[in-house]
Amino acid sequence: MHKIFFVLLFAAAIIAGCKNDDNSTTPQTGSGQLKVYMTDAPAHYSSVNIQVTRVEVHQGSDTSSSAGSWLVVKDSTMNIDLVQLRNGVTALLGNAPLPAGQYSQIRLIIGPGSYVTDENGTRHDLTIPSGSQTGLKLNNSFTLQDGVTYELTLDFDASKSIVVTGNNSYKLKPVIRVEANALTGTISGQVLPLDAAVDVHTIAGQDTITTYPDAQGHFKLMALPEGTYTVHIAHSETGYKDVEQANVKVVKGQNTDIGTITLQK
Repeated sequence: MHKIFFVLLFAAAIIAGCKNDDNSTTPQTGSGQLKVYMTDAPAHYSSVNIQVTRVEVHQGSDTSSSAGSWLVVKDSTMNIDLVQLRNGVTALLGNAPLPAGQYSQIRLIIGPGSYVTDENGTRHDLTIPSGSQTGLKLNNSFTLQDGVTYELTLDFDASKSIVVTGNNSYKLKPVIRVEANALTGTISGQVLPLDAAVDVHTIAGQDTITTYPDAQGHFKLMALPEGTYTVHIAHSETGYKDVEQANVKVVKGQNTDIGTITLQK
């Protein structure tokens, strides 16, 4: 009898503990605001036009489509020229109130009107495998809190995402980096002379973040996680020497201006 009584007490303690654990994981209530932006690393095309017909996010911590639910952030067609999205320029993909809680994925539904224009001015239709059915799914976990606006930037690397096949068809196999704006900063500066024709890049983890200076030589590297970077100014098409600037510190929510860099031959 004593043994049976002890077992019952032990089982009751386990059940009570389970109930306490359930109380500690009570789902969040209320709603927050989600904003999704897109920017681009440069590509050697005159234009890269992506037709986005729908933006969704997956609610829940499980990335499997059978768990949780997909919620709509934007449900109208947008035609975005990725070539225009560089040096601090972004496009707002969606802005919507959503239930507070955890999210695990972003999905972009791509329409049939996507295309690229090469440097000779020739237009090529851009094929996105399953883009209009299952969409482009990006794994990114974030928590939306009640009354808080959460901003995400999708850094689309068009130069790595466009594949030209043997029959001269163009396919999009997206390389997209997702960063929370509140956790990242930027690096800006100017490169002279204006005819240097260089790229500016740095390394963030396993990603190479690249841009080209604009017509006035100004550049901005976007969505960089907080840390210390080396900025490379390289690959001049007009014979200028490469330059590196080390120990450039990025602080979240801030821009680090490295000033004007004058190249030499």
